[in-house]
Amino acid sequence: MNFERALQIATEVHKDQKDRYGAPYILHVMRVMLRGKNEDEKIVGLLHDVVEDSPMTIEDLRKEGFSESILEAVNCLTRPESESYDDFIQRIKTSRLAINVKLNDLEDNLDMRRLPSVTEKDIPRINKYLKAYHELVVLK
Repeated sequence: MNFERALQIATEVHKDQKDRYGAPYILHVMRVMLRGKNEDEKIVGLLHDVVEDSPMTIEDLRKEGFSESILEAVNCLTRPESESYDDFIQRIKTSRLAINVKLNDLEDNLDMRRLPSVTEKDIPRINKYLKAYHELVVLK
């Protein structure tokens, strides 16, 4: 039930969103989910951008019946605008589940095959993701 509900929520929240290259954003969410090694990683993969990209809150997800470990991981993966990226990565380190899902997210974000081309504009973002990946992968 929780997996199916997470899929419904992610599909609804991301239905009209596009990534920076114009592809449906739900495809990124699905790829992150597919990298999950267990049901909790798959559920968090589906939900990892829901709170950040919609009016939905952690409390809304709690009311949906998701476990505290899933809620904690989603919360760790939700970056407020006021938080630096480095602080965000440090906060992710407090949850093993969040670490694993963020690595899945970064692996997808670093997959250059999904980009039409890599431009100079992409390099700082790619470097930021590589730094975060190397910082988290040693904790896996």
